[in-house]
Amino acid sequence: MDALGASADSLVLGVARSLSGRRWLWRPAEDRTSQAIAQRLELPELVGRLLAGRGVDADTARHFLDPTLRALLPDPSVLADMDVAAERLAAAVRDGQTVAVFGDYDVDGACSAALIAGLLRELGCAVLTHVPDRITEGYGPNGPALLALAGQGARLIVCTDCGTAGAAAFAALDGRADVLVLDHHKAEGPPPPVLATVNPNRLDDRSGLGGLCATGIAFLAAVALLRALRRAGHFATRAEPDLLRLLDLVALATVCDVMQLTGLNRALVAQGLKVLARRDRPGLAALLEAAQVKDRPSAMSCGFALGPRINAGGRIGDAQMGLRLLLCDDPVEARALAQALDGVNRTRQTVEAGILDEAMAQAAAQLDAGRAVLLIAGADWHPGVVGIVAGRIKEKFNRPVGVAAASEGVLRGSARSVPGLDIGAAVIAARQAGLLTSGGGHAMAAGFALPASGQARFHDFLCERLAAAASLPRATDLVIDGGVGVAGVTEALADQISRLAPFGNGNEEPLFVVPNARPVRVDRLGADGATLRCFVEGASADTRLKTMLFRAEDGPLARALTARPAAPLHLVGQIRAEEWNGTRGVALFLRDAAEAAPHG
Repeated sequence: MDALGASADSLVLGVARSLSGRRWLWRPAEDRTSQAIAQRLELPELVGRLLAGRGVDADTARHFLDPTLRALLPDPSVLADMDVAAERLAAAVRDGQTVAVFGDYDVDGACSAALIAGLLRELGCAVLTHVPDRITEGYGPNGPALLALAGQGARLIVCTDCGTAGAAAFAALDGRADVLVLDHHKAEGPPPPVLATVNPNRLDDRSGLGGLCATGIAFLAAVALLRALRRAGHFATRAEPDLLRLLDLVALATVCDVMQLTGLNRALVAQGLKVLARRDRPGLAALLEAAQVKDRPSAMSCGFALGPRINAGGRIGDAQMGLRLLLCDDPVEARALAQALDGVNRTRQTVEAGILDEAMAQAAAQLDAGRAVLLIAGADWHPGVVGIVAGRIKEKFNRPVGVAAASEGVLRGSARSVPGLDIGAAVIAARQAGLLTSGGGHAMAAGFALPASGQARFHDFLCERLAAAASLPRATDLVIDGGVGVAGVTEALADQISRLAPFGNGNEEPLFVVPNARPVRVDRLGADGATLRCFVEGASADTRLKTMLFRAEDGPLARALTARPAAPLHLVGQIRAEEWNGTRGVALFLRDAAEAAPHG
């Protein structure tokens, strides 16, 4: 077996049910397209095949491998209301007005608010910020907070990652301040009656940019703002801000909001990671240090190291902490904030672990009962972690999931979905049908609230609306790009694979199968022992390969790796180069395993 795989129609190594209950399938890739890419761009055949398997052809491969904003950034004016918003922001800058930025308590909300607030401060505006408390205020703008901002002198309020459904809250302002909305959440009807709503997912927007997160929209608004100021001669006697410095925020939010890493998003993340690698923003530099990210930051660093820590404040701590960190320009203060967020994140992990087993048991029972969508709730659950728990259950059972915390007769929860099933639209439809007191979101994630007495009706509605989920396998198929023996897992192979980075939603990191690998040494790492480091041998004992398994509690993969005597296994994972103490190596990061017949 080599690193180029086999036919797309066959099971990989005949595995119809792995240790985690999955089928292993080859990723289809048209040979002629693979060869055309490799020949035209003078690439290794493997890279050509990996690109072809992701729908890239010879004409688009160059931009995929080297995505640039020069080639992919659109004219911001294609977004409805963008020109109005840019002119109002420009007027605030020229007149030195006080501007308030109203964000959200997740990563996209914090990054979009930091982008706009930081840029306006650099341009000379006095800027107020507010992030609502998840429990006492809930999602989105609310009248008391808006009035408080206007009372502090804000003549313009910019809502980032929220506001599309804020008409009732905006009415409380009664003309005391202009309002701009920079959002990406699905709209239920016409935009709110404010000065401008820039949202590619509003019903009348024709920009085709609906896959951008709110921070991506905020970046386009920044481009439009500087263009408006440039046209007015504002920079004739003063320096123009460098907007490329803001791309670290865009990359972080795009990854953490699970946007598709294709097209414009791919360029924003690729360029943003270069900015993040410079560690020029004190808050993110301190958070990388707190998370012990020593290597060059990647999309994985954003999703698994930075994102959870920024989110932690909004989940169970002070909702303002993430935004304060991103805006902080004092390294000493930034280090203190980063350490505080790291501590809050550890507390969040403990809170999450306290409800996960019960939530999983409820989910399994509903799945066994044939429910297409899983909707579970608990009286003592913390509302700040239900979204994470929903994500864990979705990953395990391959179903749309809603998880809610019950308090005083009210359920407040978060939902997560699988590709192809729009949970945001379903939640909005339930709200329109009178089943929810509040609710909204986008295709992959949503939030909702309802009386506890209405749980069954809401559950039935979701199951009917997303009935197609019933036909999904209980565990998602693993789509594998190629196979390679233990001795073939090399730094050179890892470097070829890395040319397709950044990886994420829409551009999944390639998976490779390593057949007939026998564990010869296993170590448990970390304070909780939940990480396994396992060295395996292939046909020859001359070569050993390091493998890593995270979240390795007492599950089937961990038991197979630690069993003695060791049995041969087929392993599936991502092949990555790594550096430790100045020494470069390669490792297989495990996703699954299957029993292999012993060598005869």
